[in-house]
Amino acid sequence: MATHVINVERREDEGKGASRRLRRDGKVPAIVYGGELAPVKIQLDHEKLWLAQQNEWFYSSILDLSLNGDVQKVLLRDIQRHPYKQQLIHLDFQRVSDNEILRAAVPLHFVNEEKSPAGKTAGVVIMHELTEVTVACLPKDLPSSIEVDLAELAVGAVVHLSDLKLPAGVELPELKLGADHDVAVVVAKQARGEEEAPAAEGEEQK
Repeated sequence: MATHVINVERREDEGKGASRRLRRDGKVPAIVYGGELAPVKIQLDHEKLWLAQQNEWFYSSILDLSLNGDVQKVLLRDIQRHPYKQQLIHLDFQRVSDNEILRAAVPLHFVNEEKSPAGKTAGVVIMHELTEVTVACLPKDLPSSIEVDLAELAVGAVVHLSDLKLPAGVELPELKLGADHDVAVVVAKQARGEEEAPAAEGEEQK
């Protein structure tokens, strides 16, 4: 598992006025909570944070927050953005424990779609119903993504949650809630226009 280190500073001032001053100075207020330690208010460099948050790993990986060398492992739980400026407003990080099961959203990566029978068939639409799934696992087992191999996807086929191949130690909590929660991940079906074409041709022949 790759290591992603984010340098932070402790934030002493509180209130909306203090937060506005931080943002004017190119900083982003944030908080770290969870575990046996008390919540800690921190601040991050906006420019470096803006670059980091453009990467997929920022949202689905364990991050190492480093405060003067004191490292705490966390997951990003919330990020607030300005409604129209390229500006981050506030972040929430949750501490994780090596020995405690965590839940996190993990992106799905779809591969070999164009090589599949469905992908090679004209008029077939392949829909990605989900782009991420919530997993449960220990921090050491958290995958950065889950690969969905569509090489054998046939026309009319549906890939469900239960069809996903998960890494060792990783579970999908949704599947424990019953069959109704085994939702579709990928659906391959004929486009409506293609389905209606034969009927239209038949009408013209009458």
